[in-house]
Amino acid sequence: MRKPLVSVITPTYNAEAFISETIDSVRAQNYANWEMILVDDASSDTTVEVLNTYAALDNRIKVHTLKTNSGAAIARNTAIKNASGSYIAFLDADDLWKPEKLTKQIAFMQEKDIAVSFSSYELMDEQGNSLGKMIKALPKVDFSKMVKSNYVGNLTGIYDAEKLGKVYMPNIRKRQDWALWLTLIKKVGFAYSLEEPLARYRIRENSISSNKLNLLKYNYTIYRKALKFGAFKSILYLIRFLIEHFFIKPQQTTQL
Repeated sequence: MRKPLVSVITPTYNAEAFISETIDSVRAQNYANWEMILVDDASSDTTVEVLNTYAALDNRIKVHTLKTNSGAAIARNTAIKNASGSYIAFLDADDLWKPEKLTKQIAFMQEKDIAVSFSSYELMDEQGNSLGKMIKALPKVDFSKMVKSNYVGNLTGIYDAEKLGKVYMPNIRKRQDWALWLTLIKKVGFAYSLEEPLARYRIRENSISSNKLNLLKYNYTIYRKALKFGAFKSILYLIRFLIEHFFIKPQQTTQL
């Protein structure tokens, strides 16, 4: 029996340093029935040339380009709109999947009739060297847990588009992936995880999490614009986020 098609959603912007390794990690999957939809957000480097080279080598790789820089939400939503898969998976342009990622996660979702899933993932530095640490996925999360902090690593998340339809991200510049998983989990009740690490996340010096003030600003935007909370409720949840993120969530990080 033919395995269902998985659409891999990857936005790119000036990603020439990492994108080849990312695409190679998808091509190395032992699950063959996938399409990788790459949407370039008006890069000024050689990213598009790299993407087109891969598209010429592998017809499962599909490239779209945006004329003006529009942000990751628009790029991801463009990819989702063009996706044909029964399942929608996400992988950013600097992260990596392990070869067994799709095989194990799709089997897990099918066997247990799960609509939204995620997994643990390992951490690496900007040069791709292992940091010897893993973000351990919780066995399951519901909306009340997710609204306190994002427990779904976007590079590990998959949702069943046949069950849920295509679900898009809000058009906000940052943290739109968190908003997507909140929307999906609110629809289905729970997201469930494989607790083994199936991906590798690259820690970048200019990441949002490295700037605590920006992190709080973008989280407030999620509460106000994506979840439509009032100002007081948003501040209350921001305090809950601080407690969860800095006192509870770090316990998820374990040594390999």
